[in-house]
Amino acid sequence: MPVHSDPAATGGADIGARVQTPPRHPTLTLGLPTFGRAPGGAWRTVLEAARAADRAGIDRVVVSDHVVNGPDVAAYPWGRFPTPPEGDWLEPLTVLTAIAAVTERVRLSTGILIAPLRPAPLLAKTVATLDVLSAGRVDLGVGVGWQRAEYDALGVDFASRGQLLTDTIGACRALWSQLPASFASKGSSFADTYCAPQPHQPRLPVWFSGTLNDRNLRRIVDLGDGWIPIMGSTPTDIRVGAARLIEAFEAAGRPVASLEVQGSLAPARNADGSPDLPATMAAAQPLLDSGVTNISIHVSGLDPGLADPEGTCRRLVEAFAAIARA
Repeated sequence: MPVHSDPAATGGADIGARVQTPPRHPTLTLGLPTFGRAPGGAWRTVLEAARAADRAGIDRVVVSDHVVNGPDVAAYPWGRFPTPPEGDWLEPLTVLTAIAAVTERVRLSTGILIAPLRPAPLLAKTVATLDVLSAGRVDLGVGVGWQRAEYDALGVDFASRGQLLTDTIGACRALWSQLPASFASKGSSFADTYCAPQPHQPRLPVWFSGTLNDRNLRRIVDLGDGWIPIMGSTPTDIRVGAARLIEAFEAAGRPVASLEVQGSLAPARNADGSPDLPATMAAAQPLLDSGVTNISIHVSGLDPGLADPEGTCRRLVEAFAAIARA
């Protein structure tokens, strides 16, 4: 489900020629397993992997979200769902809080948190608390998810999920920056409301996921700091989208250097099925050339059982450094 299948048809080639992503040192994000079966038979293994990422110099760890699952996970739009509906799925903000307690510098991210499933004041409070306890290490990746059954179970209108996402993050922005805060929208309204503590970071980064349609572009420009392209996006898709965002940031008077764009790597395999790290990293260069500022890779493709998180993280950082310096 790419953002654009033909850049010329959208004017993307012209935009890409006029607008260039500013050069910067790319960052590396490691996805951690929080669903299915616990690696090594115990979920605390994830904390060991986070510690290894912290020590190795990985920039960010990321965990994903489902509050509940409906029975029809075969309807997942992007291939095979990673776990049966009865599989474990740890709550991401709780996991990141535990990780914050055992790490010192690695940033803590959701990719993605289904924000409309949580009341805005509760989400604002939880995220601000995590940011304060971690001394300002939170990056909040958000989206709308895909399961109607999940929304139904929580009593949230699935058809309104797009507007609810905008309203929820808009309300969080108000609660994170005003004492007292006031906000009015269809999805969330309050006045003279105090939500403290506020985040440690002067502006807590929010990354929006999904296809870069006009509505999502507006969300990122008005409320966000980064874009997580929809799964299956090609480097060309991302190049076109990044150029549109740069142009929109400039038009809105926002600093282009603050814009983050994620690109995801799928681990390559050797003939025997073992991970091929050099081949995996080779696929990072086209993403970086397309305007990506952050490369994300899931640890399960490199070390499925987390048998050697220290070695895996060290080798990953070394391989990524070689690409980033190129």
